[in-house]
Amino acid sequence: MLMADNKQNAELFGALTLLPPAVAIILAFITRNVIFSLFIGIFTGTFMVNVVDTNIFNAFVGGFVDMVRKMIGSMADSWNAGIILQVLTIGGLIAVITKMGGPRAIAQKLATKAKTPASAQIYTWLMGFFIFFDDYANSLIIGPIMRPVTDKLRIAREKLAFVIDATAAPIAGIALISTWIGYEISLIKDAYSMIGQTNINAYAIFVETIPYRFYNILMLAFVFFTAYFLREFGPMHKAAVRAASTGKVTKHKKQEEEHLNQESSTMAPKKNVEYSIWNAIIPIVVLIIVSFLGFYFNGLHSLEGEALKAVQANPYSFASIRDCFGGADASIVLFEAALFASIVAIAMGMQQKIFNLSEALETWVHGVKALVITAVILILAWSISAVIKELGTSVYLVSLLSDSTPQFILPSVIFIFGSFISFSTGTSYGTMGILMPLTIPLANAIGLNTGLEAIALNDYIILNIGAVLTGAIFGDHCSPISDTSILSSMGSSCDHMDHISTQLPYALFVGIISIVFGYIPAALGYSASILLPIAIVILAITVRFYGKPFLTKN
Repeated sequence: MLMADNKQNAELFGALTLLPPAVAIILAFITRNVIFSLFIGIFTGTFMVNVVDTNIFNAFVGGFVDMVRKMIGSMADSWNAGIILQVLTIGGLIAVITKMGGPRAIAQKLATKAKTPASAQIYTWLMGFFIFFDDYANSLIIGPIMRPVTDKLRIAREKLAFVIDATAAPIAGIALISTWIGYEISLIKDAYSMIGQTNINAYAIFVETIPYRFYNILMLAFVFFTAYFLREFGPMHKAAVRAASTGKVTKHKKQEEEHLNQESSTMAPKKNVEYSIWNAIIPIVVLIIVSFLGFYFNGLHSLEGEALKAVQANPYSFASIRDCFGGADASIVLFEAALFASIVAIAMGMQQKIFNLSEALETWVHGVKALVITAVILILAWSISAVIKELGTSVYLVSLLSDSTPQFILPSVIFIFGSFISFSTGTSYGTMGILMPLTIPLANAIGLNTGLEAIALNDYIILNIGAVLTGAIFGDHCSPISDTSILSSMGSSCDHMDHISTQLPYALFVGIISIVFGYIPAALGYSASILLPIAIVILAITVRFYGKPFLTKN
C-alpha cells in the first residue's frame, strides 16, 4: 500500500525502512560504483512504497515510475538546480584558467623558491592552499610542476604523492568556495528539513562545521610537520631513506615516463602562451569578491521587519553582515559568481590572444562536462534522500537508537562509518548522500533525549554534520579506488599502490587522533578551540620524536 506519511511508513515497514540505505552501502562495498549503488538503493525504496498486496509486477512498474519522478523532482527544485549550475559553472571556470596557464604559472613561481627537501615539500603543501577550489585541479596541476624539483632533491615520489593528495580533498572539502560546497550545503539543507527546520541557512551551518573537521585540519598540520622536521615513520620512512640515500625516487625501475598529460589537449595551454599568475589570481579573486557581495545583497533582500531595519541602521556591522549572509540563497549567489568570473576569465584570455571566443567556449564546456558526473551523483543523492524521508527511515532509526546510543559516542561512530564507506567506494559524495539524511535526525533526537539546551543541541548537530563530511573525506583521500588518489599518483608519476601503501598508515594515525582528541571530547562539550591546538601539538610531538630522520642531500 502506497503511504504518504513517513511516520505511518516507519510503523508499517519497521526495520525494512533501513533497506534503501543498506542496499546502497552494501552494493557500494561490493561494486565500488556509487552511481549504481545509489540507483539500486533508490529503486529498492520506491519498490517498497509501491507494493500493493502481492502484485510484484505493478510494484516494479510503480517503483520505476516513482524513481523517475523523484529524479525529475530533484532537478526541478530551484535550490537543487542552482547547485547543479553552480558546480558545472565552476568546472568551466577551472578549465578556462587552466587553459590560460594561470595555475601553472603560480606553481612554477613557487617551485623556483624550493631549494631544500623541506622547502620543496612545504611549497608543494602551500600550493594546495592556493588551488583550494577543486581537488582534481590540485592533483593535476601541482604534481607535474613539482616533480622535477622534488626528484632533484631526492624526495620520494611516494611523499610527493602524499603531499598532493593530502592537500586535495581535505582542502576542497572545507573551502568556503569550491566545487564541493554546493553539494555539501544542499545535503545539509535537505536533511534539516527532516527535523522540521526548512528555513535554515545551510551555508552558515557549513561554515560552523569547519572547526569540527578534525581529520581535514589535522591532516594538513601533519603534512607540514613531516616536511618541516624531515622525519617519517612506517612505509614512508623506508621510501624516504631509499630516495635520499640512493637517488631512486621510486622503487620500481624507471620506466619511460609518459608524463600522462594531466590536462587534456582542450585544457592544456598553447605552447606560445606566456604564463602569468594573474590569469589565475584575477578570476579567482573575482569569484570570491562577487560571492561575498552576492551573499550580502541577496541576503539583504530576504530580510524583513526588525531585522531589515537593524541592517539599514548599521549596514556594515558584523551583526548586519552575519544576518545578510544568513538570509542569502547560496545556490543562486555561487552560480552568479562563478558565471561572472567565467566571463572575466574568457575576456582576459581573448584580450591576451590566448584563445578566440570559439576556443574559449569549447574549453569552458569541456570543464562543464568534466563535472557532469558530479551532477549525476547529486541527483541520485537527493533522490535517495527523498526515498529515505518518504519511507520514514530516519523516524524508525531515531526511535530505535535515540534512547540507547550514548551522546558522546555518536560523532565518532558516524566518522568511522563514513570512513569505511568512503574508503570502500572511493567517493566522498556518495558517502555524504547516504549518511547525511540519517545523521541529522538521529543527532537531533539523541540531543533532545539527553536534555541538551537549544544552543548546545545546535552545536551537537553541527558536530555530527562535521563528522559526516570529514569521514567522507577520509576515503576520498586514501582509498585505492578514489579518483583523487589516482590522479595524485598520476600527477607525481608514482606507482599507485606504492602511494596508497605509504599514505594509509598516516591517514589511519591522523584518523585515530581525530577521534580520541577531537570527536569524543567535543561530544562531551569541550570546545574545538581547545581541542584543535592540543591535537596539533600531539601531532608535532609524534612526528618529531617518533618519526625517524633520513639522509638528505640539499
